[in-house]
Amino acid sequence: MSEKPPSLAFGSGGAGPGKSGPPRDVRIEARITIKAVEDIVEARQKGRALAQELGFSMTQSTLVATAISELARNIVLYAKTGEIVLSRVSSEQHVGLIITAQDKGPGIANIQHALMSGYSSSGGLGLGLPGVRQMVDEFDIKSRPGEGTQVTALMWL
Repeated sequence: MSEKPPSLAFGSGGAGPGKSGPPRDVRIEARITIKAVEDIVEARQKGRALAQELGFSMTQSTLVATAISELARNIVLYAKTGEIVLSRVSSEQHVGLIITAQDKGPGIANIQHALMSGYSSSGGLGLGLPGVRQMVDEFDIKSRPGEGTQVTALMWL
């Protein structure tokens, strides 16, 4: 099993150690506006295709698609409109995929609660953000009530 590269220095709520590593090359590959269920499907498909292009296995590509689906669903459910940005990232010996979900919706008043398994403000199962955080290698969330939310998830190959 190969050693994972250093963290992208993700902040609050992040799974990574918060240390900055070597310079990284990040290139945006796709931007998908999220307004409806059809947009979630498009984002999933583009994410899966990019993951496979980068060399991710079928299982890893499915995890990428699932994470995108959860984040995009949150946009539709809570913010009504937003964007999923898919980027490739590379460092000296590693390649990865960054999924950024951003919106200008109501924001999250209590991020710690939103990251707890089983918590749901919509009456759902509460698997969205905690599930995404468990599926990815690095995770960050920034949100301000009334201003929106940005979730960044990174999966290394």
